[in-house]
Order: sequence, then C-alpha cells, then structure tokens
Amino acid sequence: MHVQEWLETVPAVTVYALVGLVIGLESLGIPLPGEIILVSAALLASQHGDIDPVVLGACAVAGAIVGDSIGYAIGRKGGRPLLARLGAKFPRHFGEGHIATAERSFQKWGMWAVFFGRFVALLRIFAGPLAGVLRMPYWKFLTANVLGGILWAGGTTAVIYYVGIVAESWLKRFSWLGPVAAVLIGLTSVLVLKRKAAKSAATTAEPAAAGEA
Repeated sequence: MHVQEWLETVPAVTVYALVGLVIGLESLGIPLPGEIILVSAALLASQHGDIDPVVLGACAVAGAIVGDSIGYAIGRKGGRPLLARLGAKFPRHFGEGHIATAERSFQKWGMWAVFFGRFVALLRIFAGPLAGVLRMPYWKFLTANVLGGILWAGGTTAVIYYVGIVAESWLKRFSWLGPVAAVLIGLTSVLVLKRKAAKSAATTAEPAAAGEA
C-alpha cells in the first residue's frame, strides 16, 4: 500500500522507468521487490488515466528480458566464484541451500527453469546469472527468457489492470452499501446500549425496592 501511495506522487514517465529498472535489476540478480512494484503500478494504472497499461507492460517486459540477459552474461563471465560472492553479500537470497535448489531445477528442467522461474520469486533472481554460470546455450536461454518475460510481466500487468477496473466499477455500483451499513451499525449500537441501560436500571431498582419493603 505504501508503494502505491508513493507511485501516485510521481509522473507517469517516472513510473514506467522505475518499473523497468527495478524489474531489470531483480532479473539481473539483485534482490528487489519487482513483483510488488509491478502489481502496484498496474493497479494504479487501473485507477488513473495518466498511466498507460500498454506502455507499463512493455517497460516491464523490456526490463525483465534485458535484466535477465545481462545477468546471464555476468554469470557466464563470473562463473561459480560469482555465486560465492553473491552468497556472502546476500546470504538470505544466495545462500548455499538456495543455490543448490535452483541448480537442481536447472539440471532437471533446463530452459524451462528459466521460463517458469519468472513466476517464482527465488528463481526469478537466480535465472539469468545461474544460466550463465551453468553455460546454458544462449539461444535456449534467450527463447525462454523472452517468452517468460512477456507472459509474466505482460500477463501480470494485464490481469492486475483489469482486476482493478472491475473492482473499482463494482465499488462504484454498490457505493450505497457503505452508508447503509453505517446506519445499520449505528442503529444496532443504539438499541444494544438502550437494552443494556434498561437492564442495568432494572437491576439497580430491585435492591432498592427490597430495602423499602
């Protein structure tokens, strides 16, 4: 929620650039909240006409593909020593256990690990660098990278955008429910308080009557 509130204060061009940059850096191998930024921006686009969802989705896709490709190049050049350095710098994300899990996924699924890795937070960070370290053929990596980037970034933008539009329309259509609910809650509270007051008064009156008798 704080991310969306902050995005509302910046121009549309800045939102496009920020989404592309954060997703690109995350895909490159830097642990950043790319998915949170993308979802927040897509939801914002559904509520404000200044942000074009098509441009937003294109920036997200571009960031995902370019970031993954740079990560692949860095991983191919740096090799396993790169993973060791990343593990020392980001132990929560690049610890030995996480690297072993990601490596098993790559060995079992190959290029499909890059494709489906887009939809898993841990593999999304690992995909590019690890594919380079394991020297996956670039054409396989690029194919999975492009298809996964389009489906994940573009698909997430489209789904969240249309969900936001439907939700806003539904809320507007049933906006009368809020005041009605408030009135009902108010009336119920008044009745409950009156009943408790009457019961309390009756309880207090009984000892007084007994004392007079």
